[in-house]
Amino acid sequence: MPAKRNYRKEYGSYHAKPAQRKARSSRNKARRKLKAAGAKIRGREVDHKDKNPNNNRRSNLRVVSRKTNRSRKK
Repeated sequence: MPAKRNYRKEYGSYHAKPAQRKARSSRNKARRKLKAAGAKIRGREVDHKDKNPNNNRRSNLRVVSRKTNRSRKK
């Protein structure tokens, strides 16, 4: 049986880093921007076409399924 995952340690060592916080903030901002523009996002994800989470221009954003977004090459 695999070891139990320590989410607190994982957050502290990765998710709390300034670069990750900035990227997460930018992704949330992109989601709010598309919702304000009238996009139907429920159950779907916002994809950055150029894979740069800091580029929140409307022309770079699109709404896709979770499967599509997660299967794209990084």
